[in-house]
Amino acid sequence: MKKALLLSLIVAFAAIANAQTSEKKWGAAIGAGAYGVIDSEGIGLMPELYFSRYLSPKFDLLLKGELGVFNSKLTNDLDLAASFLNLRYKLTDESKKFRPYLFAGPGFLADNSTSGVTFNAGLGGKYYVGTRTALYVDGGYINGIESNNTGKPVRDNIWKATVGLEYNFGKAADSDKDGIPDRKDKCPNTPAGVAVDAGGCPIDTDGDGVADYLDDCPTLAGLTSLKGCPDKDKDGIADKDDACPDVAGPASLKGCPDTDGDGIADKDDKCPGTPKGWKTDANGCPLDQDKDGVPDAEDKCPTVAGPKGNNGCPVEEVKKEITIEQVEIQNITVAPVHFASNQSYLTDYSKGILDKLVLLLKENPKYNVNVYGHADSQGTDELNINLSGERAKSVVSYLISKGISEKRIIQQKAFGEAKPVASNDTPEGRLKNRRVEFEIFIMK
Repeated sequence: MKKALLLSLIVAFAAIANAQTSEKKWGAAIGAGAYGVIDSEGIGLMPELYFSRYLSPKFDLLLKGELGVFNSKLTNDLDLAASFLNLRYKLTDESKKFRPYLFAGPGFLADNSTSGVTFNAGLGGKYYVGTRTALYVDGGYINGIESNNTGKPVRDNIWKATVGLEYNFGKAADSDKDGIPDRKDKCPNTPAGVAVDAGGCPIDTDGDGVADYLDDCPTLAGLTSLKGCPDKDKDGIADKDDACPDVAGPASLKGCPDTDGDGIADKDDKCPGTPKGWKTDANGCPLDQDKDGVPDAEDKCPTVAGPKGNNGCPVEEVKKEITIEQVEIQNITVAPVHFASNQSYLTDYSKGILDKLVLLLKENPKYNVNVYGHADSQGTDELNINLSGERAKSVVSYLISKGISEKRIIQQKAFGEAKPVASNDTPEGRLKNRRVEFEIFIMK
């Protein structure tokens, strides 16, 4: 019998050593109870020791060793020894403190000076008094083995009842190291360092399906496509980046609308009704280079001021030639205005000179004026005639825009390079020749 007991213990410890896995979900228990032979009187003490291994939410594997001692019908202290490899079926989930179970399994029994393979079965329950510690009680049946007692075949079928203490140890597998065991982790691949809920999934405070660690707006429910941020106007731009979050607009204008399509958001557009395709300035208003009130898109002479009735071009009237007998020339010197090379636009300095001429004409209603355009010698004769004519036109347009009647501008002539006032061999001389001159007179 001692050999059988020793063999049982060797088998038990070998099984424990070979059963260990990376999850290490182990339990160890010690208990004691009563036992007896079903067909006979007499009760003995049955101490036991077992190791358990978690297999699944429903099953555990137990390796148990038991001794039957101090039976009241026997004279020897040791009556039987047994070891079993049991499967424990759990009848409730692990959230409950009290967990009933069924168990059964094959084993090895030494009894009546005989040993052999047998089985046991029973039921019981555990009550957890801590996260790792439980009290247990169970009762079971051990199938006896045939032996020869005083020349007669005997089979002692045994009942037993045991109470004890089980302690769970080992660390459950936690692949993503979030503190939730893999078997309970609904999101086992959570990145390291990310806060998780009881199910092991990344926390999503606003419940929008975007975890806080990926959510640019973790306290406001939003869209996955916008990293968890809301988009009230549904223009594809998150409200936090949208300058106009209540009305849809393009990303190029930070989510603000542009009704007239001129590239200036309505909120900044001083002319929001500009027709499609018109060029605009920084304020969203139609471009008007010559400031004559006619937008460039409708101005046939966009660089030279003119009335709207003439499509923005200066009014060209055929001026009658006048003779010296018809006028009384006034000995009034009016400074000429000068131009950049190959240009006909007025500079701010030139406009200042013309403003003095405007004042003179307004203070003397009888005064009339002739306007003569000139050019330097650069370019062809035809080019210079046209260029000097454009210079005269820009001056006339400016005078008209300042309130001088067209009727008081009697002659408007272009002389090209024909009447230089300085040498064309130097830059200074050419600048003096690029001019518009004035002649003040009174009609007789």
